Amino acid sequence: MWRFLYNSLLLLAAPVVVCVLLAKPRCRPGLPQRLGLESGSFGLSRWFGFFGRNKPDQPTKQNKPDQPIVWVHAVSLGEVVAAAPLVKALHGRHPEYRYIVTTVTETGREAVEQRLAGIAEHRYAPLDFSWAVASMIQSLRPMLYLFVETELWPNLLWALRDRGVPTILVNGRLSTRSFRRQDIGVIRSFYRSVLQSLTLCLMQSDRDRQRIVALGAEPALVHTTGNIKFDQPLPDIQGEVSLRESFGLAGQEQLFLAGSTHAGEEELLVSAYGQVVRTHPSVVLMLAPRHIERVDRVEAMIREAGFITQRRSQIREAAAGPRVIILDTRGELARAYREATVAFVGGTLVPVGGHNLLEPAVWGKPVMFGPYTDHCAEVATLLHESGGGCRVTGVEDMVSYLSEWLVNGEACETAGQAARHVVSANQGALSRSLEWIESYLTSAPSRSSRLVEAASGPAMARP
Repeated sequence: MWRFLYNSLLLLAAPVVVCVLLAKPRCRPGLPQRLGLESGSFGLSRWFGFFGRNKPDQPTKQNKPDQPIVWVHAVSLGEVVAAAPLVKALHGRHPEYRYIVTTVTETGREAVEQRLAGIAEHRYAPLDFSWAVASMIQSLRPMLYLFVETELWPNLLWALRDRGVPTILVNGRLSTRSFRRQDIGVIRSFYRSVLQSLTLCLMQSDRDRQRIVALGAEPALVHTTGNIKFDQPLPDIQGEVSLRESFGLAGQEQLFLAGSTHAGEEELLVSAYGQVVRTHPSVVLMLAPRHIERVDRVEAMIREAGFITQRRSQIREAAAGPRVIILDTRGELARAYREATVAFVGGTLVPVGGHNLLEPAVWGKPVMFGPYTDHCAEVATLLHESGGGCRVTGVEDMVSYLSEWLVNGEACETAGQAARHVVSANQGALSRSLEWIESYLTSAPSRSSRLVEAASGPAMARP
């Protein structure tokens, strides 16, 4: 019943969904692929090219057509960052498989190409229309499907189950808002029908495990493995020109770096900086907006506040005095935290839920964040309780912590080391997740041959 109802509603919404995607420039690339249309089919790639160029995905040179495929889905940048070490580890242990990583966003695609070059290929994830899902499965014929952080697409999961493909949720989490929205009578019944198609659920915390079981996942198939973001390696900076130099920072200047910021946060950060810089004129603020397309508006706001502003992409030589640098390039934020004295992680002063608090912590930097940390609740608690991070509610709190850490180098160093210890003390989720996943890789050859037959025959029973 749920499958019929879901597809009926989705079919009615299809024209609206496609029109919305076409109206957003950042959603146009890859749209033919996401709709289940092969490049060049019916001349559609040329038509879609009018709206936005669809960059073809490049296969890795070492892949062979007959290699069994492991399909990994990671929605956007944050999920790719979490999944990259997992894919690298799987490839290192099992180079005989071919790895395909799908994303929804352009930033996700760029992250795959940067972090997994020569290891995995990128594809855009299909929209959850039955024909798009069927087209992708027919094209890939995966022997295993892994997806990161509870990206539940009903048609995709149902179709994979019908074809006997094991589906494993990795680094799963359920925010309070998502859980409350899904834990409602008829909606919970729908999600139960989706969750019962899963082969395995590997959750970040006991809270997440309890929540997904409450929504209908089979308890025996749900395990707490921890957060694999703790196992992120330090970004490779060997051979790079000094980032401080490329940011135009003088030797004595201190950097206050606010990463992954949203509208409503930048204004508070600039206001706090305006107060701090009166007594600490050697401090430079860097803002890294979560969505780069907002850079023009952010720059206009900074100028209205009376500060000199520089775009990272346009810095040619060092400037002097108080100023705000806008990180308008992709792929640099994780490394840029290394140059910070103090860091702030966005999506936490506005009700977004927070982004990756571990990116600055791994460099041993004190981390500030706001009250909205539902997406990273356990990490925020660990940082706060260890002294490696602090929760701020507004400008006054930011000014207070910043002033203390900028003046007292020893206190700043102690807080940074506490943050780094939180990372090292909670590692191990990657190896625990790999142990579970590997049990499904060992039977890959036989399963792969069965899936090839199933692609053109009747649906298989779940193994």
